[in-house]
Amino acid sequence: MLRTLASFLKSATAMSSPPPTSTVAKRVPIPKHGVDYRGKVVLAPMVRSGELPSRLLALKYGADLVWGPETIDRSIIGSTRKFNPTTSTIDYTRTSQSQLALPPEMRTESTLYSIHPALESKHLIFQLGTASPTLAVQAAQLIAADVAGIDVNAGCPKPFSTAGGMGAALLKTPDLLCAILEALVANISPVFHIGISVKIRLLHDPADTEALVRRLVRTGITALTVHCRTTPMRPRERAIRDQLRMIVAICHDAGVACVVNGDVADRAHALALMAEYGADGAMIATAAEKNPSVFRPVADGGVLPWRVVAAEYIRTAMRVGNKWGNTKYLLQQIVPGKERAYKDLMPCRCYAAAVEVLRGHAGDGDVGGNGDVVGEADVQLAAQTDALLGIPYGRASESKTEKKARIKDTRAEYKRVAAAYALSKGEGEGEGEGGEEVDVQEDGGEEQVARYGDDTQQQHHAKRPSVSKEAEAEAEAEDKKAGGEAKVNISPEQDSTSTNSTNSTSEHIDKKIKLPPLPASSDAATAAGMQSIAV
Repeated sequence: MLRTLASFLKSATAMSSPPPTSTVAKRVPIPKHGVDYRGKVVLAPMVRSGELPSRLLALKYGADLVWGPETIDRSIIGSTRKFNPTTSTIDYTRTSQSQLALPPEMRTESTLYSIHPALESKHLIFQLGTASPTLAVQAAQLIAADVAGIDVNAGCPKPFSTAGGMGAALLKTPDLLCAILEALVANISPVFHIGISVKIRLLHDPADTEALVRRLVRTGITALTVHCRTTPMRPRERAIRDQLRMIVAICHDAGVACVVNGDVADRAHALALMAEYGADGAMIATAAEKNPSVFRPVADGGVLPWRVVAAEYIRTAMRVGNKWGNTKYLLQQIVPGKERAYKDLMPCRCYAAAVEVLRGHAGDGDVGGNGDVVGEADVQLAAQTDALLGIPYGRASESKTEKKARIKDTRAEYKRVAAAYALSKGEGEGEGEGGEEVDVQEDGGEEQVARYGDDTQQQHHAKRPSVSKEAEAEAEAEDKKAGGEAKVNISPEQDSTSTNSTNSTSEHIDKKIKLPPLPASSDAATAAGMQSIAV
């Protein structure tokens, strides 16, 4: 009898109780060509350290996704998309205005962005610097077919970004930031089937952060990355995570993935932070700049010695024809400042010289116990790369005074040629003769144009004072056009295949923007000329 009564009461209680709440988390739909940010440990967008060889090496060591360096909307608009059969890369290039003063056969192009489609396009997120919904869409249109996602930078605190209303300045203009995201979601996601995301910083008042995040997750984005510092905070200041749980909860309520950034040391630390705060992913910056093998799981041996990483980095850089100045700068991030190899790298002016240095400092037992980190094949590859980039080995011993004199002479010759070219066209004195300096592009003319990196990634200024001033100068010589190059004026003399697309700078647009039809997402040259490289 008692058993029957107990059974009845249990049954009645079950009938009167509400059904159990579903434990399945809400998730926004992931576009078919996009990526799900959940469970991912990713490479942060870094100026210099986010270039192609760094991204490829991070992927090789286990990064789930990689961000390229922030690229300003105006700098990519008007660029030309080309397939490079030598490196199997897709390069976005542009001829600078001053180069147009030269005869066509003397002009050189700047490479704005390089992508290796076979190795990274399904894992690459393109970070966009913008303060205009119209320009954001026009820029994203040009590159969306080659990447797995578009990310809007709303966290860079540097004046060159905030002065233009971009980066962290967008945190103070939430209406504009939301308009940019909504425009990208409405015009890019349905056409290219990739997701839109945003990267922000904390606001000083948690209530303001909460209000902003609640608005952002309603724009249609698939992910939000939060750098756990406020705008005034410097990289040397410890990241603060007291608002992180609140941000994660808001994102999850909307079905948006939340990625944590700031002082993430390696994969194990990333996974621990994700577990502690409930974040969906974690982004590594400075630690990956110093040693990309931080993405390796502990089960696979974890972080590798610097000699192995430096050898793999320079090998990867040579295979994709990376700009020498950028390669040297990154080598001096990877090689510890206390090591003799670091000092020996300082005078190097070419790949061949750097390979000799690394080969001479190979440590016993670093690779299979034979110590041959850099081999004869790398010596040959270095010579080929220097030839490809037009870097004479003899320049390795060139002094600063000699280099300055050489550049001065070259610039004077360019001016003379520009003036003669203008006269031949009946235009009188050319721009070069009239006082405007003509670009003198080092190392074969493949000049890298700056893209305003997120301050999260510019930590080398505070963290690595040991980087030689010379290496810093060489890298900045490649990056120096940060402000001026963002304003692009394309000449009609440029190749007719240019993807030049914009004249509009309207401050307000409808959510659905009317834009011209796009070229095919992939061309026959890309399909026929694709050659995978081993990295």
